[in-house]
Parts: sequence; structure tokens; C-alpha cells
Amino acid sequence: MTIEKTDTLVVGGGQAGLAMSEHLSKQGVPHLVLERDRIAERWRTARWDSLVANGPAWHDRFPGMEFPGIGPDDFPTKEQVADYFVAYAEQIKAPIRCGVEVRQVQRIEGQRGFRVDTSEGVIEATHIVAATGAFQNPIIPPVVPEDAGVVQMHSTGYRNPAQLPDGAVLVVGAGSSGVQIADELSRAGRKVYLSVGPHDRPPRAYRGRDFVWWLGVLGKWDAAAMAPGTEHVTIAVSGAYGGQTIDFRRLAAQGLVLLGRTEKFANGTLQFAPDLARNLENGDANYLALLDEADAYVTRNGLELPEEPEARVIGPDPDCVTNPIMSLNLAQAEVGSIIWATGFGVDYSWLKVDAFDAQGKPRHHRGVSVAQGVYFLGLPWQSRRGSSFIWGVWHDARHVAEQIAIQRKYLDYHHATPHSLEEA
Repeated sequence: MTIEKTDTLVVGGGQAGLAMSEHLSKQGVPHLVLERDRIAERWRTARWDSLVANGPAWHDRFPGMEFPGIGPDDFPTKEQVADYFVAYAEQIKAPIRCGVEVRQVQRIEGQRGFRVDTSEGVIEATHIVAATGAFQNPIIPPVVPEDAGVVQMHSTGYRNPAQLPDGAVLVVGAGSSGVQIADELSRAGRKVYLSVGPHDRPPRAYRGRDFVWWLGVLGKWDAAAMAPGTEHVTIAVSGAYGGQTIDFRRLAAQGLVLLGRTEKFANGTLQFAPDLARNLENGDANYLALLDEADAYVTRNGLELPEEPEARVIGPDPDCVTNPIMSLNLAQAEVGSIIWATGFGVDYSWLKVDAFDAQGKPRHHRGVSVAQGVYFLGLPWQSRRGSSFIWGVWHDARHVAEQIAIQRKYLDYHHATPHSLEEA
């Protein structure tokens, strides 16, 4: 039986896998991309119906292709994003096979390379790129037991308000997903409770420029590591409804009830941390600090961008902040469902190499693993703050492809036969 062989096998056909394929092709590296579903499958089936990208079309894209049919400042829908990746795969002629699951990768004993067991047979590869990204295993904290009498789901399972049973909804997590889902449910007439933890709250736009532009000119996308103590701070930003700055006080004025960080559950009642006001204040400080940096940049560079003093107006605290709810009996509050917008964990159980720390996270430098021949792509903060974004993963892929090409040159080297002494 003939075993298929390739130089580099890329696992995952989303934005990371496609970016990797483009740069491997530019480096002349033979490769194959395997995707267990369709290209960009999770954009289609693991997101809610109304989701749009959090960045405008001019920014959140690959350099080699614009989004067709929409304006540069529009926020593409999830289907438009998925279609974009399909079209991009065709444009770069990516050697991708869909519907093929990688079940196990292990090093071949006594020789260079890896044995890859897939749903369609065995492949051998010299290099492996794990391009499965950071959103692998949805995390639901073990707080509320399954028999608590409420429907519980991760944000990846939410589709629209009609999907949920009657009653109020508790959304846990106030990053981009949590706040957008809570806002949609509130607009649909649902009673919504939103559990708010630590967060950054950038302006959607300021002085006529989107916040992604400000982060670019201020050099913040190139930050190499998170600031100490901010590892669990999410970003509350949205492109929904044409793009609006997230304002938790405005959401409360709509009727949404803000709560502190969810802590524990007992006897049908959830307990919340006394940190709601502090979390909002810290989010405000993050927001105002970016405005200060933007104003200083405008002055320093003599730019003619319109002033926006109203952006600095912080509304009064609503009652749910001044008199916070510390506990909530789910039955008495008629809560029928809980949506956990609480992030993801990684799952590299298929990759049988010594390349992970005690928490199962990859040990690497800019995607180059401590395990020789293994590379990672699509990780948060892989090389910089922008690594998780479509354009950021493209630049990270270029670096990884260059490292693979360098290794190929070393492996292809053949030492010249030395001249004998007699010939000298």
C-alpha cells in the first residue's frame, strides 16, 4: 500500500490554514491543507444568525483581496466572511481537502517526519502546522448544575431569540459575544441580565476614524505581550447595527440589568461578586485613555480631524450599578435560559508531540514550536496583539512559512565531498 507524502501538512482550513497555504506556496513549499468540514465552517455554523465582523471590511481582510459587494467601512456578515474565505482559497489555488479529519499525528521513529492518521488514510509529512485556531473547545464553567431547571448553552450554540424558551435570559460574559447577544435579546423584548467581568471598552470610532485605525497608528496592534494582570480581560466591541461603541449604561437604560461577575450557585440562587461598579470604571478608564492618546496623536501630527467632546460624556450610573444585585434566584426571576459567553479552551489531543505546557497550551515562539518540525498558527498573541485577526494571522503565517523554508534549505544541504590529500 502506497502512503501519500507531502512536505508540510496544514491542519485546519479556516483563516489560519488559508493564510498558511498562501505563504507556503510563495516559498515554493509543497503542502496539503486538511479541513474536517467546509472552509471557514465555524463562521457558518458556530455563530449566531445576526453576527457581523467586529472590524470594518477595509481592515479585517487578507491583503490580497477585498470583500466584494460591500463598502470598505461596512461590517461583513458571517456568511460574507465565510464566502470570502472560499473565494480566497480559489484565488490562491490552495491545495485543500475538505471533509477529512485529522485523528492523530505522531513522530515517525528513527526517521524525519510525522505519521498523520486521517479519516481517509495515512499521510506522512516532514512538517506539521496546527492551524486550528484558538476557538476549539467552548468553555462552560461548572457553576450551575445541569438539573437546575434552566436551559444552558455556550454562545456558540446561540442562534436567535426565538430559539430560547420563554422567560428571562442571563448572559454571562461581557466581551464582544456576550454584549452583542445580550443587546439583541433586549431589543427583541426579552428581560436580560448581563454578568459583567473585567473588560476593555474601546470607542467604536472617534474623530471620524474607526478604533482599528487608532490602534494601528498608535502602534497598539504591534504590542508583543499583554500587560500584566490583563490576561483575562476581554474586549467589548461590536460591529452590529452599523457599528456602535459599547456603553453598558446605555444598555441598562434599555432595560437590561447589569450584574457583577458570576461566582457560585446554591439552592437555586446565583451569587455575584461586588465588582460591577469597579469593572465599569476600569472599562471607562480604558476608553478615556484611548481618547487621550488619540487627541495627543492628532495634535502631534497636525491632523485635521473633527473634535468630538461629546465622546467623553459618561452617563450616570443606573440603579443596578448603585444598588447592585448580589444574588438572583433563577426561578423567582423567571430565568429560563443561561448563555455562557465565557470563551474557549484549546484541544491538541490529536497532536502527540511534546510541545505543550501543563495547561495544554502550545510552547512556541511566534508559532515555531519547541518540538522540531511542528508549528502553530492562529493563536491569540502569537506574535502581537493583532495575531487573532484575519490580517494579523496572514502576517504570522508569512513568518512561519519562512521558518519552514529555512529548515528545508538546511535539510536539502549535501556536504561537498572533500578533496583527497593526493589531489591537494
